[in-house]
Amino acid sequence: FTVYKIKKTDMTASIIYNGELRCDCTHIQSGTVIETDAPTDNRGKGERFSPTDTVCVGLGTCMITTMGIRANDMQIDLSGTELAVTKHMFSEPRRIGKIEVLVQFPQHLNLSEKDRFILQKIGDNCPVMKSLHPDIQVEIEYRW
Repeated sequence: FTVYKIKKTDMTASIIYNGELRCDCTHIQSGTVIETDAPTDNRGKGERFSPTDTVCVGLGTCMITTMGIRANDMQIDLSGTELAVTKHMFSEPRRIGKIEVLVQFPQHLNLSEKDRFILQKIGDNCPVMKSLHPDIQVEIEYRW
């Protein structure tokens, strides 16, 4: 990859536009590939995650990952936690207007109010959350 003389070791990902509103995104460190497609309401086929979908999924995965890091330190296993992410697009300008995240913890977890508070605080303040534009409404529901 030679554009602008960026060293591959400094890159996070490389992206190739394949035409027909699709991209292949390669994570440099692991070689993992994610394909994206434009959504059906914006001329795409909707057969892959759209770029705006990946932003919303990034929020959910960042929340549970950072909570998982803290939970490990607290000797708590969050395995089996499920998240449901819903994206709402706004128009003029077309953008993500609202993201809803439902976090459903396994029923076997029996956490104190203090532990729940700590983990929710971590989820509410994950790096992706802090990176979103303040105009994006984010609604989070934690179900213990």
